[in-house]
Amino acid sequence: MTSSSGASRRQVLAVAAAAASAPLIAGAPARAAGKPAPQTWDLTVLGTSDTHGNVYNWDYYKDAEYDDSNHNDVGVAKLATLVNQIRAERRGRATLVLDAGDTIQGTPLATYYAKQEPITATGATHPMANAMNVLKYDAVTLGNHEFNYGLPLLAAWIEQLGFPALAANAVNEKTGKPAFLPYVIKEVDLGGRGAPSLKVGILGLTNPGVAIWDKGNVEGKLVFPGMVETAAKWVPIMRQRGADLVIISAHGGDSGTSSYGPELPNENPVALIAEQVPGIDAILFGHAHSEVPEKFVTNLSTGERVLTSEPSKWGQRLTRMDFTLTREKGSWKVVAKGATTLNSNTVVEDPAVLAAVRGQHDKTVDYVNEVVAQSSEELSAAESRYKDTPILDFINHVQTEVVTAALAGTAYAGLPVLSIAAPFSRTAVFPQGDVRIRDVAGLYVYDNTLEAVVLTGAEVKAYLEYSAKYFKTSPVGTPVDLANINEPSVPDYNYDVFSGVAYDIDISKPVGQRITRLVLAGTDTPVAADAQFVVAVNNYRRSGGGNFPGIVKTQVYNEQQEIRQLLIDWAQAKGVIDPADFFVPNWRLVRAGVPVF
Repeated sequence: MTSSSGASRRQVLAVAAAAASAPLIAGAPARAAGKPAPQTWDLTVLGTSDTHGNVYNWDYYKDAEYDDSNHNDVGVAKLATLVNQIRAERRGRATLVLDAGDTIQGTPLATYYAKQEPITATGATHPMANAMNVLKYDAVTLGNHEFNYGLPLLAAWIEQLGFPALAANAVNEKTGKPAFLPYVIKEVDLGGRGAPSLKVGILGLTNPGVAIWDKGNVEGKLVFPGMVETAAKWVPIMRQRGADLVIISAHGGDSGTSSYGPELPNENPVALIAEQVPGIDAILFGHAHSEVPEKFVTNLSTGERVLTSEPSKWGQRLTRMDFTLTREKGSWKVVAKGATTLNSNTVVEDPAVLAAVRGQHDKTVDYVNEVVAQSSEELSAAESRYKDTPILDFINHVQTEVVTAALAGTAYAGLPVLSIAAPFSRTAVFPQGDVRIRDVAGLYVYDNTLEAVVLTGAEVKAYLEYSAKYFKTSPVGTPVDLANINEPSVPDYNYDVFSGVAYDIDISKPVGQRITRLVLAGTDTPVAADAQFVVAVNNYRRSGGGNFPGIVKTQVYNEQQEIRQLLIDWAQAKGVIDPADFFVPNWRLVRAGVPVF
């Protein structure tokens, strides 16, 4: 797929075919005693990432202004105010604004214009295009979540942007050529008397995990080479084509680890890029949802320090990178560089951004407040990580029902159906009484679809052992700290619970030896290693997300039905959500056989 965005993009892509400038040298050059200091100019680069469909400072799941325990705010409207303040402060001097991806997924606002009224069907401008065009970004990198809704919707969104969308390592499988713009070179006026222009090269790198996480949307169409090798390919080209300063906007963290196995290139290689690829001045990065105000990484071949920064998530922070430059013998040199992050809770929302999205925001609020059912009691997800709860069983029950009905009359109809669900949210609640769409969406916050595969009993046990690594080891006789019961390196969404079998997780035992009881549901019969089960699972997990063992195999069910919508449909059809209809306590945490609870 090739994409463009009209005249504005062509203008941005107009680059001088100048010879490559000499590599930039950090630090002030030595000068003869008494010689006046060289004239300097400055450039500011502002960066956002992982905005995930947040425009207003609004929590659609609570139908209230967003707030968390640290009193963070969210949204592009807040970011716009910070950006506009800095632009005003720097009037007459150069300021660029970049984004490192994951833009069009993550809130009911984004979901509504992908699912309920998709922009591909209505021709409406996506709310994130409306908001970001007001802010006037210079470039955005595609994140992995940009591919969630398929390539046609992604192409429509890109066409609506007034600035380029970059992804050098998203490659057309048939042609071997970049499917999107790999980079742009922006010629900027630094201001001041006699200042020559500065050519800033911006390279966009998306995440190779797209090949797993959105396999259904990209398989046979796009391939995703590694971010390190892609940077090594394009940075020299950008230098040859005149880039004086090279900035990478990368949708990958800097931990050097991956949530999937070794079959794909590294998921979080930003530090490796900085170490291994010469000629990079700075990297704006995202994906990990961390706040990294300023971090320098030394390039192993040149000794130059590469500036990196990550601005948290959802618009909570704005990265500010500042560069001081001088000019010697016709080449630009970096004298100094640094970065920080700014907190969006210090400013009010930009009224122009709010106005651009107001109608779409209001429509989304009306939609998510529609009542779908009555709950017979309050159901909370607060304890779902470490205790079997009705609200998580609700997900597994619906998934089991759908798959069982779909397989009736097939060769798989005689197999028991198990189901897998993860505690995506610690704050989700079905209140007693009216349950609204936002309550269900708050429980199932991802746009996953339902699939099913066949697993053996041995594979089920191996899967559960892998899932149980979520918990810290808790020796018998020591207090159990519920707030810190899990390993911080394992996110909640990578802890899965099963329905359809009964099992104990002994958290006093080492990882890999924790499933001490695994029996058929409602019996004391151990699950045989060669027993066969149909297992209902979401597409993210079935495609390899989280690197769980045994689950990446051919589906026996895949009707591309979104799980969140299945939950809503079930609730609407029943009219009442009553735990008596679906809650079957079947797993527990133990130590030496004694239940923790």
